[in-house]
Amino acid sequence: MKIQEMIVHFFNNHEDFLTLSTAKSTRAVGDAIQDLLAENFEEIMGDECRNFKSDFTRRDFEDMAFNDSDGFYYAVDVKSHRLDTKFNMPNLTSVARMAKFYHDDKNYFVILKIDYTIEAVKVLVSKATFVPIEFFSWDCLTLGALGIGQIQIADAKSIIINHNYSRKQWMLEFCDKLSVFYPREILKAKKRMLFFEKVRLEWIEKEE
Repeated sequence: MKIQEMIVHFFNNHEDFLTLSTAKSTRAVGDAIQDLLAENFEEIMGDECRNFKSDFTRRDFEDMAFNDSDGFYYAVDVKSHRLDTKFNMPNLTSVARMAKFYHDDKNYFVILKIDYTIEAVKVLVSKATFVPIEFFSWDCLTLGALGIGQIQIADAKSIIINHNYSRKQWMLEFCDKLSVFYPREILKAKKRMLFFEKVRLEWIEKEE
């Protein structure tokens, strides 16, 4: 059974872990899903999961991490997606952190996306996606302006996975996207500066 199928099976056969209160909060449900995964991930993964860690903070790059039998390091970012929400555009990581992390060919940034619905306090998982970020097509990713730039999923309901992507191809496209993104941000900043220059002139002319 594939890892994705094992994760779906795990959740759908697990006893209820929500309360009526937490079931109403998408954030609380997401935290509960992540906690349950962290508690059981080693068992789900089996022998390929070594040196497992899950004691990361919200500011860290990963929610969970492990090495495989060949010594490759997997930083896992857990994203839960409630299917009945209208729109979901989650941040993945900063562009600088992505570039630095992938400087080492033994590092993999893996997205573990859990698609689910809720019936009363029952979490029903319909799909689990567990792939390195370089398998995510740039057609379903975008760049946000937080900090020096954030890689985001454009719409969590529309994910395009391409298992034939090479890391080199993905990273070159990443750099190409940034070469378009930054000039646009500079133009936006210039427009904002002009706007507030006009505001300042208006205030200079006002009486005390």
